[in-house]
Amino acid sequence: MPSSVIASMSYDAAMHVLRIRFVSGLIYNYKEVPEKVFKALKTSASKGAFLNQHIKGKYEFEKINELH
Repeated sequence: MPSSVIASMSYDAAMHVLRIRFVSGLIYNYKEVPEKVFKALKTSASKGAFLNQHIKGKYEFEKINELH
């Protein structure tokens, strides 16, 4: 299901890094995210709500760049 907040996402299973590209153009890497959390995010009805409830504030992150 498309998200109004998340433009795309990918997961590096070897490094346990979840990369989120927001519709604003911002890109963040969330570190040490279990694969099961990524799979739950992919299948959630509201990806933005899932991100806010289960990922933000729970995993260390780094801002990659801005496209705007």
